[in-house]
Amino acid sequence: MASWLASDWKRAAIVGSLLVLLVFGINGCSDRVEPDRAVDGEPTAPITRLVEVAPPPVIRELRQRLDAFRPQVTVLSPEDGAVLTDTTARVRVRVRDLPIFKDEQLGLGPHLHVILDNEPYRAVYTDDEPLVFENLAPGTHTVRIFASRPWHESFKNEGAYAQVTFHVLTPTAGNNPDPGLPLLTYSRPRGSYGAEPIMLDFFLTNAPIRLGVREANALGSDDWRVRVTVNGQSFLMDTWMPVYLEGFEVGRNWVKLEYLDAEANPVGNAFNTTARILEFQPEGQDTLAKLVRGELSLEESLGIVDPNYHLPAASEEIGVPEGLDVEGDEEPEAIAPPTSDSDVSAGPDASEVEESGAAAVEDSAAITPPDTEVPEAPEEIASPQSEAADTLDVGEPEAVEAIAPQQSEVPEPEVEVTPEPEANEAIAPPDPATVPLQEVDATGPEEIEAIAPDAEGDTDVDADIDAEADSEPTGVSLGD
Repeated sequence: MASWLASDWKRAAIVGSLLVLLVFGINGCSDRVEPDRAVDGEPTAPITRLVEVAPPPVIRELRQRLDAFRPQVTVLSPEDGAVLTDTTARVRVRVRDLPIFKDEQLGLGPHLHVILDNEPYRAVYTDDEPLVFENLAPGTHTVRIFASRPWHESFKNEGAYAQVTFHVLTPTAGNNPDPGLPLLTYSRPRGSYGAEPIMLDFFLTNAPIRLGVREANALGSDDWRVRVTVNGQSFLMDTWMPVYLEGFEVGRNWVKLEYLDAEANPVGNAFNTTARILEFQPEGQDTLAKLVRGELSLEESLGIVDPNYHLPAASEEIGVPEGLDVEGDEEPEAIAPPTSDSDVSAGPDASEVEESGAAAVEDSAAITPPDTEVPEAPEEIASPQSEAADTLDVGEPEAVEAIAPQQSEVPEPEVEVTPEPEANEAIAPPDPATVPLQEVDATGPEEIEAIAPDAEGDTDVDADIDAEADSEPTGVSLGD
């Protein structure tokens, strides 16, 4: 009995110890902070990951239009190391081999990025006037200038960059980069953006230049790096090329660039570590946002790379020949026979007039000719010396008399079109002995009066317009 009680007591003690350890373990776990919750109990936002993507298609095409340029930027004044006696500095710049301008409609164009010390750049679209910097602090200042494409990508050819260091009243230690060390100049991104991807770009001086993967492999890519940090996410670049990134947060973002040596240590030259703030709001309506989204075509945006380009007007795109007035999409009315006020010549061109009347009503429904004696033999109209036959009677709307040759000139039509040689052969006067007199449909007086010729001349309007349409297409439908 005693042994049983002793063993039972031991089991109870062991169970009790296990319970105590379990309680302490639970209390210890309650002191840990959950990784997916903030202090206020709200879930933490997921970390946005940046992704490199291809440049927008329109920007790629526009870039090709500027690849032939090798801009040369030169600082004319002040001289490097000059001491100014005023707190206002005027810097004169000259640009060659690149037209710098701003398109009036789109507000972009090739320009200069001008950076005072390590402030954000300002875009300058002319070199006619000096760059003015007012209220400068006493001491040393450096102005860096380089040529830029309309979408703020820097030209990276030799000579596209220039800088000048001067002193206001007296020299100081700051803002004076060492000319013997590599220098990193931050360019983009900065400011506000209305679309992704967003371009990241910078300028390098005094460093081995690698403009692509092939050059990086050939020269070796272990001598320098540029470390890019966006909202806490970092990556390295070993080529001097712009990159387009997606994954920015809506609202405020920050970007930092650092120039590193072969051991990934920052190089301590002035301006080699720079941070900027940018604002991203999707659906922006500025020109750059529309270019990035592809809402502007190449034809609509060529004005930002070519100062002499003008978007063609609608009439120029269609290609309507001069002298031919086409209004809207209305089909042209059929040309009716001449009215009673204009007699038809009975000369050698009488058969042409008859063919003109027949061509005007070729596709209309057949109408029984009026009870008028129509000559059946073509010999009656063969001779130019024959006397005048019946004239065209349009006094009554019920019937139209058959056209007979008269001794008067053919009125000149309103539209004068010179036909091609093939068309002249097609409308040459046929042999009167083989061409019978054509039938003419009865037409109301209003229709005949509206389109009857009212000028003198001997041009066959129907044949000439058809010849023009066959010889040189205009792109405009003139109807059947």
